[in-house]
Amino acid sequence: MIRKLHHSAYRCRDSERTRRFYEDFLGLPLSGTLEINETKSGRATETLHTFYRLDDGSFIAFFEATDMPFEFKPQHDYDLHLALEVERPVLDAMLAKGRAEGIEVRGISHHGFIESIYFRDPNGYVVELCAKAPDHDAAMDPERNGAREKLQRWTAARAVAA
Repeated sequence: MIRKLHHSAYRCRDSERTRRFYEDFLGLPLSGTLEINETKSGRATETLHTFYRLDDGSFIAFFEATDMPFEFKPQHDYDLHLALEVERPVLDAMLAKGRAEGIEVRGISHHGFIESIYFRDPNGYVVELCAKAPDHDAAMDPERNGAREKLQRWTAARAVAA
């Protein structure tokens, strides 16, 4: 049985710039680094793997692999974004902090079950900070929200359109 997320890993352009955003700006402590000079298959590499700890003990991790090409581009929210839960007062504080530091920030967006603000990190990824609405748990309960039925309707409509 899967217990929880240990870490989710992404590529980064520059480990120090990434650290400044995730540790200095967001407040996630740099908790580990792993220098990788050889892959498990024996290929030489120059890679640094860094880990930033969230309060629940999980991590966001990054690979700076100088010897492996990767296309960094500003991501669209629908393509890739990382959503991190915060308490509601943190949204206002981080929105102000982002604006004061000249970091691209959008929000506050009201999605019904959560409220969110969005930043773009130094690698082009969208980072969402979200706070649960009072009815969050009910809204995310599949016994009450019809999630499976909505997916089935979507799938059936897509099959007809194809």
